[in-house]
Amino acid sequence: MEINDKNIQIHIIQAKNGDQAAFRYLLNLFWTDVYNYQLKRTKSENDAEDITIQTFSKAFDKIHTFDEKYTFKTWLITISKNIHIDLLRKKNTSIYTETSEEQQEKVYLVVDENPTPEDKIIREQNLAALLKDIKQLKPKYQEVIQLRYFQELSYREISEQIQEPMNNVKVKLLRAKKLLAAIIKKN
Repeated sequence: MEINDKNIQIHIIQAKNGDQAAFRYLLNLFWTDVYNYQLKRTKSENDAEDITIQTFSKAFDKIHTFDEKYTFKTWLITISKNIHIDLLRKKNTSIYTETSEEQQEKVYLVVDENPTPEDKIIREQNLAALLKDIKQLKPKYQEVIQLRYFQELSYREISEQIQEPMNNVKVKLLRAKKLLAAIIKKN
């Protein structure tokens, strides 16, 4: 995947228009940058991953506010830094964030139901091999894959069951599918 500013700008514009593939492209392109930034700050893989998920969740929810004069990566890192600061302030409270009904409805625009390349790879696996591959994922990714594909819950139902905002569920599923597809390809 060739990375250049013009390509990133095009994907940002598409993401602002609700294009699922553009969101996935931006998530895949910048995941490692945000994750590594948080890993240095938190010194915890789980915390870094949770904050990175929340970062992309918030970024996709607020992408319409992104000003193209600035660097997208810097914008993401700033969101990530602010989430980490907020979490430190609320250390004794739950990570779960309430979202308004309006925000919940806007989330439906972020991720559509069209199959991704990762979905195709996952579907082509036989069940026994697939279950073995899923066990290689971290528990939080196993959980969302299990709820979505085996229990066939909606995003809203998963959100309620794991008590996390729907944005987080969608980002977790995108990330879980990407990681699972990589495991399947490797085997």
